[in-house]
Amino acid sequence: MQKVSTGIPSLDPIIDSIYVGDNVVWEVESGTMYHLFIKNFIRQSFAEQQQVVYISFNRSPQSVLQKIADVVDYERFTFVDCFTAGKGKNDTTFRKFYDKVPQGLNIMRIERPKNVDEVTQIINDLEDRLPPGARSIFDSLTGMQDLWVSEDETYRFFTYMCPRLYDLGTVAYWILEKDAHSPKFKANLRHITQVVLDLYKRREKLYLKALKLDSRQDREGFKPHMYEVDGEMVKVSSLKKEAVHDIGSKVREARLRQNMSQKELADKVGLTPSFISQLENNQISPSLNSFLQICASLNVSPGLFLDSDQHDNRWLISRHDVQVRAVPLAEGVTSSLILDDERFTVRMITMGPNVELNRHFSAHDKPELFHVAEGVVQVTVGGKEQKLMAGDSVSVTDQIPSAWRNEGGEAARLVAVA
Repeated sequence: MQKVSTGIPSLDPIIDSIYVGDNVVWEVESGTMYHLFIKNFIRQSFAEQQQVVYISFNRSPQSVLQKIADVVDYERFTFVDCFTAGKGKNDTTFRKFYDKVPQGLNIMRIERPKNVDEVTQIINDLEDRLPPGARSIFDSLTGMQDLWVSEDETYRFFTYMCPRLYDLGTVAYWILEKDAHSPKFKANLRHITQVVLDLYKRREKLYLKALKLDSRQDREGFKPHMYEVDGEMVKVSSLKKEAVHDIGSKVREARLRQNMSQKELADKVGLTPSFISQLENNQISPSLNSFLQICASLNVSPGLFLDSDQHDNRWLISRHDVQVRAVPLAEGVTSSLILDDERFTVRMITMGPNVELNRHFSAHDKPELFHVAEGVVQVTVGGKEQKLMAGDSVSVTDQIPSAWRNEGGEAARLVAVA
């Protein structure tokens, strides 16, 4: 069975990827960031040189394109607009998009989207012209039901289209807002489709589990798996964690030891900061050449990243471990990495006696907390100077410190948490 990646490496092993011919129904709740699963799938499809057809019933072309603008490849992308003349009621606000259609965009505006048979024929004609392996996004079954005012019509469309797309060797995503549909409707869809994935939120945590995985032997996907969203990246927690998949966190740890930003590392190896960010979150894998360049730029052996025998999960972090990780930030100032995992990064900043640093300690790409463990330190924030004694802390969010000074005659140590 030929397999296709979802574009989310941490999800693929849990559901055994997507099979060519699969219709994937996503049953989603509000706040589950489901659009990122769509976007990553679109990105992956373009990376595989595949055509993508996006059929929108629920959102205007402008709102959809804004979400995927940075990944869309117009040469391989077709947008079928069932929204403007449908739920959009031909409102001028939506129609004016067609006055300035982005150059190169292949867009089809359906003038009578309430006519199910007409919509079906247009999509059939389009799919028949595409090469095998094309990908389709139906956004959404809920929008169809709102427009056609009938679960029966929506079900009739799905029961016809789903087997047809399977025979064409297409991979199709279907979005369904679970609270908007009856249990009977959802049960009928599960009977026909090949894959059903449930996204839900409990106590501010996001979860994914499979409700149907046709032709898969492994039952891992049917267990709830927590997932996290970082920017536009999705990371699904898996019980089958392999050491080789943890290269990203090791790259991040080595970069932080060098007090190097993602942009600085990207510039050194001729890649983009976005690539480095995705690599560190294990969203993508580097080529061999890029991997070796990254190792050289970080001054580490490639074997360090590939060694599965490292004791990364030790609960004890000794003083010696911290001391040997010290890297200079400036004359008389060092930074030692204490801990770096998916939750936070902890460093020890050491300032020599009477040392002054006329900038902040880090690139400050997320909120930080600095706790004075030893010594007396003066910090300047927004032009205001503040003396800090041992036990005092500083929270750095919007205003970044412009200077730090050790006011004592001995070394000062600060614990930095980000």
